[in-house]
Amino acid sequence: MSINIQAKSDVSYLFSSLGSGAAGVAGSNLLADYASIKNGSYAKLMKAYYSENASDTVKSVAKSSKDSVSGNYLSKEESGKYAQVQTTSDALKEAADALLDKSLFEQKAVTVKNDDGTETVSKAYDTEKIYKAVDSFVSNYNSVVKAAAETEDASISRRASNMVNTSLSNSKALSSLGITFGEDGTLSLNKDTFMKADMTKVKSLFYENGSYGYQVSAQASLINYAADNVINKGNTYTVNGSYTANFSNGNLFSTYF
Repeated sequence: MSINIQAKSDVSYLFSSLGSGAAGVAGSNLLADYASIKNGSYAKLMKAYYSENASDTVKSVAKSSKDSVSGNYLSKEESGKYAQVQTTSDALKEAADALLDKSLFEQKAVTVKNDDGTETVSKAYDTEKIYKAVDSFVSNYNSVVKAAAETEDASISRRASNMVNTSLSNSKALSSLGITFGEDGTLSLNKDTFMKADMTKVKSLFYENGSYGYQVSAQASLINYAADNVINKGNTYTVNGSYTANFSNGNLFSTYF
């Protein structure tokens, strides 16, 4: 079986499904950079930017366009950092939401054998289970703080700072449970102190509506959203499968020359 490939001098047929006619081509973000290179306007932009004789207005437009386009791109390393923020903030929200589970703080019957051989049945919290949930929360919280610190996005930084400030404002209550606030904004958990703490205080701090744990869960979602937004802008495609603004400026440069 043979495949017949017909040579074409015009590559526009490759994009025929995106629209017909000049309007279809001009309206496609996919073809914007291609068009600017083909018609020479991108070359004009670069010459204007680096030309000593170019007017201040032209240089300003060229620099602004150059910066706005290049600023949208993420390197592989940068993408990895924002992806780490996504992963850690997802995990933190999951850990925080686990502490909002009513069953975690339900007291259960516990049988204690006395010295005289008799047994006493009483209700108590499953302290070990609660500790593991709080330990997971602290670990994931620290991962978000560290991951956010590796990025340069103002929105992520602001939201991570809000989360850290929430912990700082609750540092006294956290300390009574063996959770200490560090200078770098991270938390540390002392198991011995926690296991001896009043579990009703733990419940109040992590379970109640509007509690510290509830606030951190909401802040983790906001941090995750900010990281998603950066990645979606920096990649070639958006989450909906459309092209990003990286390709939308090329066919506009000629209007300034």
